[in-house]
Amino acid sequence: MTRFLVPLAALVLAFPPALPAQAPAPARAAAKTAPLTADAQAVRKVVLERFPGVEVRHIAKTGYLGLYEVMFDDQMVYVDPKVDYVFVGSIYDTKNKINLTERKTRELNRIAWNDLPLNLAMKKVKGNGTRKLAVFSDADCPFCARLEQTLKDVDDVTIYTFLYPIDQLHPDAARKSKVIWCAPDKVKAWDEFFVNGALPANAGECDNPIAATAALGQKLKVTATPTLVFADGSIIPGALPAQGLEAEFARAEADAKKTAAK
Repeated sequence: MTRFLVPLAALVLAFPPALPAQAPAPARAAAKTAPLTADAQAVRKVVLERFPGVEVRHIAKTGYLGLYEVMFDDQMVYVDPKVDYVFVGSIYDTKNKINLTERKTRELNRIAWNDLPLNLAMKKVKGNGTRKLAVFSDADCPFCARLEQTLKDVDDVTIYTFLYPIDQLHPDAARKSKVIWCAPDKVKAWDEFFVNGALPANAGECDNPIAATAALGQKLKVTATPTLVFADGSIIPGALPAQGLEAEFARAEADAKKTAAK
């Protein structure tokens, strides 16, 4: 278990008042949670008093160390019953080898897959296409290139690629994304670019979704590429290796089926 113990006063600046609401992003997948218990309500009241203006999306008592898990916007922290201290970091179940913080955060941060504007993405069907994956990708991102190489050997999946150039890191990626989008066969142009760096012969001046995708990524708080969205709405940043992808596909598909059956 990784744990840091700090007084609340030291964290006040870490959680500034909530910003004005933006246009709605794809809805978070509804997680069935029990109503707040009386003790959780009391802890929530103190949290709001000591962190005025923050958004508390979730609070519940954990099964370890008497702590309460609190979701500030998209960050999970832990507090003692009196909210005198905040624990920042991940808690691990060493017996079962599970990062409990990561698992809970992922559960709470899921989005509704059906609300993704897939018309903004390039669609590629491999094999029977039964599995689903959305990728926010930057044409000049080396980790995106690594993921593309891995995806070559992944079958039976429908991949939706959102062109998401990060201008601060790759100033030419937006131009390349537009050129690729304007190709007669977008998917083929994307694949060929990652094979040999060749771009289609056009000026990239057709209607394209680059600006709309940038706004979508900001609302979903996509800060790195590649960022993956699985069928259950789980959002995972990074170029997962083949074994990790297959594990996530299996978990996500199982979770999506469970949710659909409820």
